[in-house]
Amino acid sequence: MKHHLLAAACAALLASFQTASAQSAADAAEIYASNCAACHGRGGKGVSVYPSLVGRTDAYIADRLTTYRARERLGPNSALMIPVAVKLSDEDITSLSVFISTTFK
Repeated sequence: MKHHLLAAACAALLASFQTASAQSAADAAEIYASNCAACHGRGGKGVSVYPSLVGRTDAYIADRLTTYRARERLGPNSALMIPVAVKLSDEDITSLSVFISTTFK
């Protein structure tokens, strides 16, 4: 009986993680579409003078977003990136970084 309860509890926990992960991915896709795609492109390849995100790691993206969120300048587009990044939570940055690194390979 205890094994069945433990298995049921583990299954419920795993399902909640999968739902949270799917929700995070959906949220990240929405954040990207509404805040990033105009400059970085729908496919992450960059538009005009805005850089491509293709092939960037999640650690690189997270580092850049965290730096911009701290209002630190990284280059000529900092004035555009800082107002976007300051609105992002730690969870948003993590989800968005994973979304970008896995979507735009």
